[in-house]
Amino acid sequence: MAVFLQVDQLTKRFGDLWLFDAISFSIAEGEKVGLIAPNGSGKSTLLTILNGNEDFETGSVTFQKGLRIGYLSQTPFYSPELTILQACFNSNNETVSLIADYEEAIATENHAELERLLPLMDHLQAWDYEQRIKQILSELKITHYDQPIAELSGGQLKRVALANVLISEPELLILDEPTNHLDTEMTEWLEDYLNRSRLSLLMVTHDRYFLDRVCNRILEIDQRQLYSYKGNFSYYLEKREERLLAQSAEIDRANNLLRKELDWMRRQPQARATKAKSRIEAFYQLEEKAKQQRDEKEVKLAAKASYIGNKIFEAHHISKRFDQVRLVNDFNYTFTRYEKMGIVGNNGTGKSTFLKMLLGAISPDSGTFDVGETVKFGYYSQEGMQFDEQMKVIDVVREIAEVIDLGKEGKLTASQFLQHFLFEPETQYNFVYKLSGGEKRRLYLCTVLMGNPNFLILDEPTNDLDIVTLNVLETYLRQFKGCLIVVTHDRYFMDKVVDHILIFEGDGIIRDFPGNYTDYREWKLLQKQPEKKIENKEAKSLKPGRAEYKRKMSFKERREYDMLEAEITALETEKTTLEDVLNSGTNDEQLLVAHSQRIAELIKLIDEKSMRWLELSEIENGK
Repeated sequence: MAVFLQVDQLTKRFGDLWLFDAISFSIAEGEKVGLIAPNGSGKSTLLTILNGNEDFETGSVTFQKGLRIGYLSQTPFYSPELTILQACFNSNNETVSLIADYEEAIATENHAELERLLPLMDHLQAWDYEQRIKQILSELKITHYDQPIAELSGGQLKRVALANVLISEPELLILDEPTNHLDTEMTEWLEDYLNRSRLSLLMVTHDRYFLDRVCNRILEIDQRQLYSYKGNFSYYLEKREERLLAQSAEIDRANNLLRKELDWMRRQPQARATKAKSRIEAFYQLEEKAKQQRDEKEVKLAAKASYIGNKIFEAHHISKRFDQVRLVNDFNYTFTRYEKMGIVGNNGTGKSTFLKMLLGAISPDSGTFDVGETVKFGYYSQEGMQFDEQMKVIDVVREIAEVIDLGKEGKLTASQFLQHFLFEPETQYNFVYKLSGGEKRRLYLCTVLMGNPNFLILDEPTNDLDIVTLNVLETYLRQFKGCLIVVTHDRYFMDKVVDHILIFEGDGIIRDFPGNYTDYREWKLLQKQPEKKIENKEAKSLKPGRAEYKRKMSFKERREYDMLEAEITALETEKTTLEDVLNSGTNDEQLLVAHSQRIAELIKLIDEKSMRWLELSEIENGK
């Protein structure tokens, strides 16, 4: 099996902060590898090093010669003035660039350019390639090729970036948080695509279902070292626990032995014998091992929820639309005490708008929200994380409160509260711009919980948080003595914290489902089974060898169809002209024979081209 990537003794640090130290690993053909580490441990940095956009201290990175590599960054960027088409086909691949020019010529109806490009398309055999690209774009719901990048949402931009990576058909794909900003439907499509694909993969993601279903190997960066697990995420969890237990037992043994050796060291005279020197050296090595106690830092979410009464909120006949898009239509609902609701739906169906109407940030077109007097909202949103990058971490928190009330747990200063969120005293005096994306998210979560809300509204809280923090947040929310609404595309997170979900189906339709996301997914599959049975019955009623489907005419077929009409007309004109010559009474025998033979050829050509025109005509008319 070919080795696509070899990393040897790679070391990286920022000033005094060491991310990883002399790590080595390889990725072979067909391997799908997930990279796991706490926030700030260098996951994204490692990927940017592999992509050639970041330097490193020591070590080497070697790719197989000629390997096609695709890289998706966590925050993809394209010039705002580019169109979707230009961004999607932003590639060094000759065929992809040709197809981009071809699509541009079609969009602008540049016939002269088309005439130049068509022979090149034939020469590079780009037609099948174009169909595969169109299929990927269609699956990712990218259709408005002329739309400017500046107008796209975060989810749309992520899909464009994904398309740009996938259409180049890489042999090794490097993905940094590919599911961030993708809705559940797109996440499941990508999951299925990667499972079916033969490409090799290295990715960072917090989506645990995604890791479990796609990856066949897990790499973990833990305390600057790298560990490899040959299996999926579930296997990794099991084996990691075994590793930590073994390490703990080894350190315990070292400590027990150290006590004995320490006593021996103290009893030795100053002028030690030569034969004892090896034992002395071994003592210092043992001392180093004993010091390797695991510093199991963990976020300790602790905050007092304010008292909440029986009345939470009531939605009465809520409707909302933007231009011609209907988001909510005559929605009624009574939210109960301690209810934990999840909201799911494709991007653009109105989930965030619904939350903003509940919070009073946006007014509904009609209807009202009646919110209880004791309700105190805590709102975590994608847009809400707006820090002054030049402020220090401690000052961000002190601007909200110097002292935080934890109820029965007592009170904490701002500095102590930050330590609950893994911000050590030295880190607290760092500037915000020095924090990683996940650390900024953690700080933002800290500021939301400081206000002791009794009703948490979390809009995509899982983006950029590491798996350890997610586990703690899930535990906190399950024990939270208040109400919760969470919007997330993280299916695992949804399963852990909610007791029912609202499904935003589009066009203002909102369905209430009693259960978590997995329950809903299984219910959807059951609903589709009767449809499949009907489809099978209809298929059996068709004649053998026939498939009842309609397809659109490709551009190549349309061009042939248009040319056939002109060719048939020209052939018939030539045939009529020759027939007139034969009927004119000329005595040139050789000319008469030549014309007769040509007329026979013309009749055959007209018949063949007419049959082909009829075939294409059926496609054009959808028959």
